[in-house]
Amino acid sequence: MPERPAVLADPVVRRRYERRLYRILGLFVLCLLGFLLLMGWAEQQGLSRRWIGPIFLFSSVMVCAGIGIYSRTTDAEDYYVAGRRIPPFFNGMAAAADWMSAASFISLAGALYLQGFSGTEGQPGGLAYVLGWTGGFCLVAMLIAPYLRRMNLYTVPDLFEQRFGGRWPRVIAALAAVVCSFTYVVAQIYGVGLIASRLTGVQFEIGIMLGLGGVLLCSFLGGMRAITWTQVAQYIIMLLAFLIPVSWLAYKQLGNPLAPLVYGRQLAKIEALEQQLIDSPSERQVAAEFLRRSREYEANLNNVPQALVRERQAAQEHLRELRQRNADVASIVAATREVASLPRDATAAREQWTRAIQENRERAAPLGGMPRHSQAFAGDPEGTPAEREAFHLSRLNFLALMFCLMAGTAGLPHLLIRYCTTPTVADSRSSVAWSLVFIALLYLSAPALAVLVKFEIMNNLVGSTFGALPTWIVQWAKVDPSLVSVSDVNGDGLLQFAELRLGADIVMLATPELGGLPYVLSGLVAAGGLAAALSTADGLLLTISNALVHDLHLFRKAASKVALGERRVILSKFVLLAVAMLAAFIAALKPSEILPLVSASFSLAASALLPAMVLGIFWRRTTRHAAVVGMLTGLAVTVYYLLSNSALLMAWLGFAPGPRLWYGIQPVSAGVFGVPVGFCVIWLLSALTPRRPSQVLEVHS
Repeated sequence: MPERPAVLADPVVRRRYERRLYRILGLFVLCLLGFLLLMGWAEQQGLSRRWIGPIFLFSSVMVCAGIGIYSRTTDAEDYYVAGRRIPPFFNGMAAAADWMSAASFISLAGALYLQGFSGTEGQPGGLAYVLGWTGGFCLVAMLIAPYLRRMNLYTVPDLFEQRFGGRWPRVIAALAAVVCSFTYVVAQIYGVGLIASRLTGVQFEIGIMLGLGGVLLCSFLGGMRAITWTQVAQYIIMLLAFLIPVSWLAYKQLGNPLAPLVYGRQLAKIEALEQQLIDSPSERQVAAEFLRRSREYEANLNNVPQALVRERQAAQEHLRELRQRNADVASIVAATREVASLPRDATAAREQWTRAIQENRERAAPLGGMPRHSQAFAGDPEGTPAEREAFHLSRLNFLALMFCLMAGTAGLPHLLIRYCTTPTVADSRSSVAWSLVFIALLYLSAPALAVLVKFEIMNNLVGSTFGALPTWIVQWAKVDPSLVSVSDVNGDGLLQFAELRLGADIVMLATPELGGLPYVLSGLVAAGGLAAALSTADGLLLTISNALVHDLHLFRKAASKVALGERRVILSKFVLLAVAMLAAFIAALKPSEILPLVSASFSLAASALLPAMVLGIFWRRTTRHAAVVGMLTGLAVTVYYLLSNSALLMAWLGFAPGPRLWYGIQPVSAGVFGVPVGFCVIWLLSALTPRRPSQVLEVHS
């Protein structure tokens, strides 16, 4: 077992320990590169794609499992905080992997592709994610991480008990940690199922279970100790998986592999291509057809029962005709699916057709409803009243989302506890700096990837005949039609830009095939996405199980029978298993795309935890009762705003559909209301409460 922090205080021993870790890391990188070369050679020799995908999946899971088995422990210090002996360089790498979740690796480039830099009045642009998530680490370094490390905590709720005293601050913090982490982990397991099903060809639900095995073998056996070294390995996989495709696209299009430095030259070309598409008669035909469909759905809503009967009869008649004339199997299967997808009753029909109206209206807009990539904000500050309103809402939602992501980063328990694993307080500061370095390597490349992919599609894919479309479109459409959908809307046999619909979760995963790279690199990208989802899921599941067992003491009686620390570790493992299975069940229902789920968890963490943490650290007057009321109030405001704008929930409760927005801010940024409310309530109640002795946190580097 590696040396404890007390032993690592000796500079000679510490240097020897770190040199051994660097040798292990170098050996892993050499083995990974050798594996990629071997798989590339095997593909050239005729190894089938049916084998390449499962081999990458199996190898990724086995790396996690091997580290988990080697690092297994029942020691509380090892299980909760990796023995507090992780050097800053490696902890920064592990934190970057913990941070580079499925949202960052899989969806960030997709958000930038679909929404451009700034987005629209109803959907903030992808650049808000880059700025918000990166800026959040500055808050972590300045406001939170050193203070947590100084207190020698096991979990973030420990801070609330030590600072405020009593049970309720810790209980509320633990419940908030469970809520925001569970929302986050569902998104990660969704990403696991998405990638595993693509790599192996199995059903989405089976893919979830295959990928989940790696999560459980790692976090179940070794806790934070195993998760840390697994995340270091997973970061290397993610780094190669992200940089190789984007570097290849940059070299293919611009003759220079340094994508973040040269991709700006493509922005002017994309702007010209966008204008060509807006002026194209074929694109206008497609837009007119989508507008016609939206009006047809509007007409159906005038008499839903009668329209539903008419739609069902027409679909069944079409299927009958195909069978009578012995049409090809693909047409019959498509018609059968169309019949099966029809609403079951009038209520379901009304909901489905309302969504279809909105979707067709969006796709009838120029560029299929996508904003111009490099526009500052939607609308025009000097234009008509409608354009000025669009500009105002676009800018407001961009800033609101950026604020929520920054505040949420500084409040996420699974990320903050990562900085309690270093030997000293000074190391925790250095660890945050290394995290920013490792994250920047990928975040600077995400906008470049979005631009290069958009140029590739607009310049090379649009205008192709449907018979000549690449196979990746068909293959990903089989995994999930919401990822890729394509149809000849205007019947000219050529692909128009508005006829291709890509989900945010597909852009990164399809990049190697889009760029014409060997399928081995598609397997590497999928393995990188799997590593991103697994690394974050590990930390989140550990946070949830620790909150339930260590912080809430749900099994206090059982734990008192034997040594407290070891028994709680064992109980945490089994709670982790149960939470993982519940999250897998919910992820299998496909409740949402990855990015909206993740964004909601940031608002929850920011509103529930950040105000009490910051004021508790920096203001002596902060009281226990004020912290409790402020945490509950901030969380309640955020949850209310999220739920009141959930179309499914409002329909189930019988309320009229439609957004219930405050100041036009989208529900993804609900924390912009909860965080200020939490700060104000805590400050006001603390100021009105007589001074009482309380523990004040101090930092000694």
